[in-house]
Amino acid sequence: MEEMRCVLREEVNRYNNHQLHSTTGEIPHMRFEKAKSSGNSPFRKFSVPKPYSSPQDVFCLSEKRMVNGYRRISLFNHAIEVPNVPLYEHVNVYFIPDTARGVMNIRIWWNAQLIHTLSLPLQGFRVHF
Repeated sequence: MEEMRCVLREEVNRYNNHQLHSTTGEIPHMRFEKAKSSGNSPFRKFSVPKPYSSPQDVFCLSEKRMVNGYRRISLFNHAIEVPNVPLYEHVNVYFIPDTARGVMNIRIWWNAQLIHTLSLPLQGFRVHF
């Protein structure tokens, strides 16, 4: 298997850095560098979109919940108080699992503002697709 990895690495290097592409007539690595320097590449530096403050708000699982008459939402048998949100409004709930610590970090957003954060034990959370 290790011998095959070595052959594959050499082939990738040869193709990317030495071989002329049959359609473009250019070496792929040189073409890519030229496209990057001229601003003609689909690759861009990642930035967290507004109003979010963390990449965790973008790359996470999410659900929408309605605040009940007691200004709470229910998540997997947990009643969570949601301060400063009018009754019966919908909030966005973002779930960020932290398996190393065994917790689910929860970030609750309403009206483009982070309202509440908390961590709950990871046990009991299920994901349905």
